Amino acid sequence: MKKEWDFFDRPKNKKIMAVLFFVALALLLLIDFFTYKSSYFGWDGMPTFYAIYGFVGCVLLVVIAKNMRRFIKREEDYYD
Repeated sequence: MKKEWDFFDRPKNKKIMAVLFFVALALLLLIDFFTYKSSYFGWDGMPTFYAIYGFVGCVLLVVIAKNMRRFIKREEDYYD
């Protein structure tokens, strides 16, 4: 059976979507330098603070979840 190519299966479209994603990311980071932020603390008014904060939070979440496997993991027949 021949597989039909979807829009996202074509290598050319994948490359275009990746370029568009990174261009949009760069534009959002650039816009962040020119917007006014009312900050309570000094560091949350820094440009790109929330992008860095979100990235570090995501990485920490993955690392903590991988380490929690040691404590939460059960045997294969635990519920039988």
